[in-house]
Amino acid sequence: MRNPFLAVLAVAMAGAVFAPAVASAQAVKGDPAEEYSVRIARLKYAGGGDWYADPSSIPNWLSEFERRTGVKTFKEEKVVTLTDENLRAYPFLYMTGHGTVKLSHEERDALRAYLEDGGFLYANDNYGMDASFRAMVRDVFPDRPFEELSADHPIFHCFYDLPGLPKIHEHDGKPPQAFGVTVDDRLVIFYSYESDIGDGLEDPDVHRDPPAKRELAMKMATNVLMYALTQSVLL
Repeated sequence: MRNPFLAVLAVAMAGAVFAPAVASAQAVKGDPAEEYSVRIARLKYAGGGDWYADPSSIPNWLSEFERRTGVKTFKEEKVVTLTDENLRAYPFLYMTGHGTVKLSHEERDALRAYLEDGGFLYANDNYGMDASFRAMVRDVFPDRPFEELSADHPIFHCFYDLPGLPKIHEHDGKPPQAFGVTVDDRLVIFYSYESDIGDGLEDPDVHRDPPAKRELAMKMATNVLMYALTQSVLL
């Protein structure tokens, strides 16, 4: 899955705007609106966690990403498993939930290969998946550190200039933290903890977050997707 966004981002590297954008060099053929647009795939996992949480977050995220950046997006949410034959048509995976995450050995190996070959995983703790997610990361990358990202990491400054991970929901009252795994100098996993960006992306009447909080969530989500796009073209 090398250079999944190369076909269009090469134009941007030459000085043009980010539009249109392709989802993958291995995109599923069909509707041009889907084939030549950035897509986000929601990761379906076992273990009992509600992988389907925050259903309005991804469509809202993609709509705003296109409006703010000019990158064409396919607004419908796609759901994949790690053993899906079309997994590599989706270079950007998103996962969230309140409960347990559990991968089979086959899924673990598939995720590691996917990430090492150019994929990107954004995991948002919806308050409850933290312990099992960290165990999952240790299982997938036992030889790589799962490190906290400092506020000067490029992911906080690649489109919007942010002072770090924003706090969207109080819940436990702990400070927000961002963690990641790096492979060959490329961040392949981004994890937002004690923040809950996903809730801030949902329709306004779902959690009734104030506009300022929702804007911070959208800015962070925009940065994460833009970071993944630009990192992919540099492989």
